[in-house]
Amino acid sequence: MTLLTIRIEKIGLKDAGQCIDPYITVSVKDLNGIDLTPVQDTPVASRKEDTYVHFNVDIELQKHVEKLTKGAAIFFEFKHYKPKKRFTSTKCFAFMEMDEIKPGSIVIELYKKPTDFKRKKLQLLTKKPLYLHLHQTLH
Repeated sequence: MTLLTIRIEKIGLKDAGQCIDPYITVSVKDLNGIDLTPVQDTPVASRKEDTYVHFNVDIELQKHVEKLTKGAAIFFEFKHYKPKKRFTSTKCFAFMEMDEIKPGSIVIELYKKPTDFKRKKLQLLTKKPLYLHLHQTLH
């Protein structure tokens, strides 16, 4: 059986430097948006640059890859704190489908909120070349 560790390296955002306490929520959902594994949050980002928020954290999926249902996807929701509204908001999200699970680096596109776990109405966040950068290890 295969376990998957995903290193969340960085996310590209045009206003990355202004994000307060940014983190990423990782979840694995089936086609109906039902959780297949426990939801995991990364620690707050390690550093911010002009257009990148750096995480460099490993998330290990809590289920063997072979046991994930057909059509499942791994979701990454980028969240940050909004002091004026006094709550944490989802800025954008990205996802990986099962056929994208393979060792090595992968760069995935960012989509506008709200998070669409059923993947029906997807809208790209931006036309700019900004992505979520990941590295996968299968073991």
